[in-house]
Amino acid sequence: MTQAAAILGGAVLLVWPAFLNGYPLLFSDSAAFLAQTVEPLMIWDKPWIYGPFALLGHWHVSLWGTVLLQGLIVSHLVWLLARAAGQAAPLRHLALCTALAFFTTAPWSAAMIMPDILVPVALLCAVLLGWHWEGLRQGERAWLTLLGSVAAAAHLSNIPMLLVILALAVLLREWRALLRAAMPLAGAVLLLLATNLVGHGRLSLSPHGSTFLLARLVADGPAARTVEALCPARGWYLCAFAGTLPTNSDLFLWSGDSPVNRGPDGEPRFLGGALLSDEAREIVHETIRREPLTLAWQALGNGLRQLGLMRIGDTLARSDVGEGVMPRLVQGFPPAELRAYEAAAQQRDLLLDKALIIAWLHPSLVALAAPFVTLWALRAWRTERRREAGLILAVLAGVVGNAFATGALSMPHHRYGARVAWLVPLLAVLWAPRLRGAARSR
Repeated sequence: MTQAAAILGGAVLLVWPAFLNGYPLLFSDSAAFLAQTVEPLMIWDKPWIYGPFALLGHWHVSLWGTVLLQGLIVSHLVWLLARAAGQAAPLRHLALCTALAFFTTAPWSAAMIMPDILVPVALLCAVLLGWHWEGLRQGERAWLTLLGSVAAAAHLSNIPMLLVILALAVLLREWRALLRAAMPLAGAVLLLLATNLVGHGRLSLSPHGSTFLLARLVADGPAARTVEALCPARGWYLCAFAGTLPTNSDLFLWSGDSPVNRGPDGEPRFLGGALLSDEAREIVHETIRREPLTLAWQALGNGLRQLGLMRIGDTLARSDVGEGVMPRLVQGFPPAELRAYEAAAQQRDLLLDKALIIAWLHPSLVALAAPFVTLWALRAWRTERRREAGLILAVLAGVVGNAFATGALSMPHHRYGARVAWLVPLLAVLWAPRLRGAARSR
């Protein structure tokens, strides 16, 4: 069996939940990403990246193309990581992808029309460029730089996640790794600046990102206290809601009754989050000035909480999809696609129960693998195997960075952890033979 056939076979294995469902998995936010190319529309709260990426797979014909594209990308990255560990072989790759498919969270992100799977893609691209540069061919280096740039730009939490990896390179004094791992981050910054300038008229990484941070600080309490303390003198829109702001960041952002989306007079506010962003920036700055230690402590707690959340299931119910996807399919796809969507197990509320049969297994394997992988990396560092140790530590740093970027800046959710948790057992499987070989040698 050839390498190409093995990678293709691995791609199919890594999206098997879509076959179980009878259609690609969807989430409520999937509708917004479809709108980015169906309308086309620049969404105020999402980078204009994943929608065009998804278009490369579906071309308004079928979302199956996007899912298979995602599976192919992940399978190829697993091959490159296995090659870095000296474990790349066609049959071995199929066995590895089978294990990832049935014992980790990887396929549940790869089979979904969401940028979630691009988070581990961005992480692996940066790590492979940083710590496996010499083992990559010239074309592979260019591909990982391009792919990593797009993947990193697709989700704003990827920016702080990659900064954590770069901070590790500084800590380890791996200067070449630092420069190479920074390439996808630099590309992502350029993509975000360019698309936001064109779409929103602002040269900014996130024109309205302050609204999301405000939601987190309101839910935790400090920003709500800032509003109560400085109103009505500051004249903020939120002064009218002082003392009654929601204590849940998701409700603050998306509820129809939230101050973001409905004014004091009860009238709906179209694009309320975008309208609030300038004021949100002021409130966030005041809150940081007033309670810096409190914010740091709460960010630590939220990040640690997120680190323990990694189960599948919080995106798989019919209610998780909502009503926004169907109009986009009607608008931009042939009738057969809509029929397939309606017949899927997820739309009939049958998928979640099937997924929960194995959901308990995933956190258990991560908990077992994490100490092994960490100890192996530290041992490799002490025995001067710096490249391998740096690669493993960088992946682990990315997993931790993802937890703090999402938990501290947004809100802890299982799907944020599930999208990268599978990397930990993957490292354990790939480097276990090296550990056994070292033991036999001693």
